[in-house]
Amino acid sequence: MSLRTDRRSVLTGLGALGLIGCSRAEPEAPAQQPASGPEAFDLSVLERENGGRLGFVAHDIGSGRRLAWRGDERFVYCSTFKMYLAAATFLRVQAGEERLDRMIPVTAADMVNNAPVTEPAIGGTLSVEALMKGTVEVSDNPAANLLLKALGGLDVMQAFYRSLGDDSTTANRFEPTMNRLDGDKDTITPLHSAANLKRLLVDADTPLSAGHKAMLLRWMTDTPTGQARIKAGLPTGWTVAHKTGTGGYGPTNDIGVLYPPTGAPVIVAAYYHASTAEPVARNEAVIAAATRQALAALGRA
Repeated sequence: MSLRTDRRSVLTGLGALGLIGCSRAEPEAPAQQPASGPEAFDLSVLERENGGRLGFVAHDIGSGRRLAWRGDERFVYCSTFKMYLAAATFLRVQAGEERLDRMIPVTAADMVNNAPVTEPAIGGTLSVEALMKGTVEVSDNPAANLLLKALGGLDVMQAFYRSLGDDSTTANRFEPTMNRLDGDKDTITPLHSAANLKRLLVDADTPLSAGHKAMLLRWMTDTPTGQARIKAGLPTGWTVAHKTGTGGYGPTNDIGVLYPPTGAPVIVAAYYHASTAEPVARNEAVIAAATRQALAALGRA
């Protein structure tokens, strides 16, 4: 199937799910945005002590409170997009345009850096599900590129964001060039990211089926990446389903849904563009510290 034909079928499938061009009762307030605006959340001291620029949003689902620092500024999203790529692929499966068990060839020409799942499969095939799992759990870059092509390309990926009510996030390049800072290319705002997470993983009317949402959350929970980011800022007994992203020259990101032992979850979207790439541990500690401060401010610590 040609890329052009595939792109058309994906858009058709998204439309069939009622996600493209759908009217809302209150079109001036997109469904993915909470009714109340975000509260000011001052992380200037954390920035001043560590340098760089930090974008952070915490949304307490129980109280409805949202805390934001640089919430409407753009940040290069790096591999955090891979969670959204998996969600977009699930929607295509639900529309009958993709199968989780479809096998996709893996070649040496597909290889770029960070290929723990795809490199051992060179010369063979991997299922769509295996590619999705590798993309989310261990951030396999060739797997992400193969899934983007199977989805129909970058235009379809951007259409997916628009279907969620996100009119801002851009999708312009494949891995690994998407990680390079270049104006608004491949960028997102923390507010849009948090709203997208809520739409997909928390809202009762999520476009994801119950089974597919459970699979995605399991991969996001089982990931070994980012142990020192959001996860390090959690109180005892909390868990997180999350996806990290790292640019290698300063960007250090983590987004996810935080689950307390009891009560409603908290959504966090953290994008930190540090002054330098090293030390990575310091960059990760900034996200952990912001998470702790946010949970304390929400009375959830």
